Amino acid sequence: MAFLAGNPEVVAALAKLKSYLDYGTFQPIQIAATVTLNEAEEYPAYARGIYQARRDALCDGLGRIGWEVDKPRGTMFVWAPIPEPYQEMSSLEFASMLVREAEVATSPGEGFGPGGDGFVRFALIENEKRIAQAVRNLRRSLTKL
Repeated sequence: MAFLAGNPEVVAALAKLKSYLDYGTFQPIQIAATVTLNEAEEYPAYARGIYQARRDALCDGLGRIGWEVDKPRGTMFVWAPIPEPYQEMSSLEFASMLVREAEVATSPGEGFGPGGDGFVRFALIENEKRIAQAVRNLRRSLTKL
C-alpha cells in the first residue's frame, strides 16, 4: 500500500494512469491498510524512521568508502551515480559487476529510461545490519575508489 501527496494535477494524472494499469490491491489488504491508517496514527512516523535509518546507513556507509551520494528526502530508493573510476561502464554493466563481485543487487539506471544511465538504484528494503554488510562487500570489491 502506498500514498501520494503533492500537486493536485499530478496526483490526479497518476490516479488516472494507475486506473488503467492495475486493478487494485486485494481487498483484505486494503481493509487492513485502512484500519492501520485510521487507528495507528503513529505508524507513518514509525515507518519514516525505519526508512530514514536505512537511508542514513547506506548513504553514510557509501560516503565512508569514497562513493558520495545525495540523501533522498522522501523515497525508499537511493540513486547513486556510478563512481568516477567506473564511469566507462554502462549502468547495466556496473550493476552486474556489483552482483558478481560484491553480492549486492542494485537496479541499473538505464532500465528507467535514458536519463538513468550513469546511475544505479538501491532499494532500502534491508535492515541496517544487512546494509552495513553490503557496504563492507562494496568496499572490498570497488578497489578503484
